[in-house]
Amino acid sequence: MNEKTFRVLEYNKIIEMLSKRALSSKGRKMCEELLPTSNLLEVEDRLRETKEAYDVVLKWGSLPLEGVKDIEDSVKRAKMGFTLTPSELLRVSDILRVTKRLKSFFADGAKKENYPIINEIIESLFYIKSLEEDIERAIVSEEEIDDRASEKLYSIRRAIKDKNQRVKEKLQSMLHSLSKYLQEPIITMRNGRYVIPVKSEFKGSVAGLVHDQSASGSTLFIEPMPIVELNNEIRELELKEKAEIERILKELSEKVAKNSEELLHDNENIAYLDFLMAKAKFGLDLDASIPEVNDKGIINMKRAKHPLIDKEKVVPIDIRLGQNYNALVITGPNTGGKTVTLKTTGLLTLMAMAGLAIPCSDGSTVSVFNKVFADIGDEQSIEQSLSTFSSHMKNIINIVKEADEKSLILVDELGAGTDPSEGAALAMSLLEYFYKKGAKLVATTHYSEIKVFAMEKEGFENASVEFDVETLRPTYRLLIGIPGKSNAFEISKRLGLDEDIINRAKEFISKDVAKFEDVIQSLQNKTLLLEREIDEVQKIKRENLELKKEYSEKKYKLESQRDKEIKKAQEEARRIIRQAKEEADAILKELNELRKRALEAESIREAEEARKKLKNKLDAMSSKEEEVIVKDGMIEARDIKVGDEVYVSTVSAKGTVLSLPDAKGEVLVQIGVMKMSVPLDKLFIEEKGKKQAQKLGTTKIIKEKAENISTSIDLRGQTIDEALYNLDKYLDDAFLSGLTKVTIIHGKGTGALREGIQRALRSHSHVKSFRLGDFSEGGSGVTIVELK
Repeated sequence: MNEKTFRVLEYNKIIEMLSKRALSSKGRKMCEELLPTSNLLEVEDRLRETKEAYDVVLKWGSLPLEGVKDIEDSVKRAKMGFTLTPSELLRVSDILRVTKRLKSFFADGAKKENYPIINEIIESLFYIKSLEEDIERAIVSEEEIDDRASEKLYSIRRAIKDKNQRVKEKLQSMLHSLSKYLQEPIITMRNGRYVIPVKSEFKGSVAGLVHDQSASGSTLFIEPMPIVELNNEIRELELKEKAEIERILKELSEKVAKNSEELLHDNENIAYLDFLMAKAKFGLDLDASIPEVNDKGIINMKRAKHPLIDKEKVVPIDIRLGQNYNALVITGPNTGGKTVTLKTTGLLTLMAMAGLAIPCSDGSTVSVFNKVFADIGDEQSIEQSLSTFSSHMKNIINIVKEADEKSLILVDELGAGTDPSEGAALAMSLLEYFYKKGAKLVATTHYSEIKVFAMEKEGFENASVEFDVETLRPTYRLLIGIPGKSNAFEISKRLGLDEDIINRAKEFISKDVAKFEDVIQSLQNKTLLLEREIDEVQKIKRENLELKKEYSEKKYKLESQRDKEIKKAQEEARRIIRQAKEEADAILKELNELRKRALEAESIREAEEARKKLKNKLDAMSSKEEEVIVKDGMIEARDIKVGDEVYVSTVSAKGTVLSLPDAKGEVLVQIGVMKMSVPLDKLFIEEKGKKQAQKLGTTKIIKEKAENISTSIDLRGQTIDEALYNLDKYLDDAFLSGLTKVTIIHGKGTGALREGIQRALRSHSHVKSFRLGDFSEGGSGVTIVELK
């Protein structure tokens, strides 16, 4: 890219608009330095970032970046050993506060998953809590250090306050006795010392030091001798205060220097987030979209709008290039929108290559180019005494030298400014040259010869800007596939030119030219009719898409409600079972105590009563469990196949079987959007012709589990939620079976599963203690648990 292209296409104005939307000076600098790139992968990465930022701004308005400042210079000064000012330290605190807010804002797992690029940036930030707290504790504002910044500072300021009070009291007591010598009975300050205003004629009557006099000379501001020493003491304390403040600021600056790398990293990345938010806000203000990009020269901008024209006035156009043709020749009247079409094509291409959203409809496509050339407008150079034609030709010669198959060339009024026949011939030759070079080309012209040339040449396509003869105004719409009609006779007639003159003029036009103009008019009429029909079809399509979207949203809400009901039923079932477990645990503990006195008859009788009590509780629980878990007309699932519909008693919901029972007798079942492993004995199927549900007794379940319990459980390969669910069941069974030590196999991996399991073990009611396995037991890949 060259500076001339940026200037002609007004890319710099886009950058100015973008920069205004950044909050920080560093973010604005990143906007100002944004340039297009011809690297396709880099453009795709930039647009992905913009898309994420776009979605964030649409959903939340922006990231919480308020108060962000650029601290790069301050941190570097601290590294060099300089003491930072309170305002500089407060800016460091601001960065840390923004970091804290960002991390808190993005703590939600869904945000991390949906916005991976922004999440990666935020995850990399360093929040230095101690430094933020130290700065906030010490500094109140840019001009004030907190009294409690240090014990010494507090002591000094308290002493200053006491001394000031003593001086005021002493002077106050002197005012009455000296009142006849004073201009006014007031206490004031000069040069940081307390003084009183004495009439100049009584100078010798008040012993003290003169610090100032009034403009008229009639008043002297004297520091009475009795308070000179007190003022000296205050001055000494103030110097100590200043030294202590310097020490506090230096200490804080040293802490900044110590954390300089982290702070500079935060500063750079938060500014980049600010830059991304600016890109997103700019795109939203333009009603822009994220285009698809390629490096094959294919452009398909749908309802493209020039971003520098008022949104209420700009007319959207469709621009296509590079698929069925590589050169587009646009004809039509002056002020009809030809130049705007050229600038829109070039400017939107540069914006997309810079990673910005472009004001087009969704589904638009833009190509990246190694070079974009633009010869638009009157570049006449008075200093060089060049004509308009010479100036344009000089630019064209430069383009001829540099153009290649990866170039986009935009030329306004090619061949204009000289003899029409020679200009047209030169224009056709240039068009043919650029086409053979493989460049993509959009050119405007008035020459009829070029219209015919574009119709006959393979790889070329005509286009025109529409003109309403009735209103004598351009509509600014671009019609691809149709060359422009001059409309000179129609316009002249509408303006009132004598019809005889117009008819005579027509006689000078050859029949072939007249016929060609009539064909163009016919094509325009048919095209307009077709486009109106297409608009109707698209309107119906948009309405259908809206209905589909509304239906999808309603379906999603229904499914979400269903999932909530399932979760609610699951939680209720777990609550009831947990309550029963707690009661059963209490009874079992009572039984264990009674076993110690098993030889005594009374203990045997008490044990029997406890057993009956446990049985009654379990029977009652079994009855409750049936109500929550087992529906009428259900029997235990035995011979199941993948794809069978089953009823899962643990969550009171229906699901679909995804796998046959594994070695542990568990089956993978999908319930809505959730997948879970379920013991086979928790699955039920409908029994035809039967209304009664089979009884599922808690006592029976406990007995079966106790008989088949293993001393270890393997949780490798499971998600944390699945592992914790299966671990909880296993510990219940192990406890009821009387096991005192079990092994949890979780593997090493990233350590996330191990940490989640050990976090659950700390609060589990059956766990007495736990530790990592030693070398012979499996090392850090297992956890050994001792049960109560």
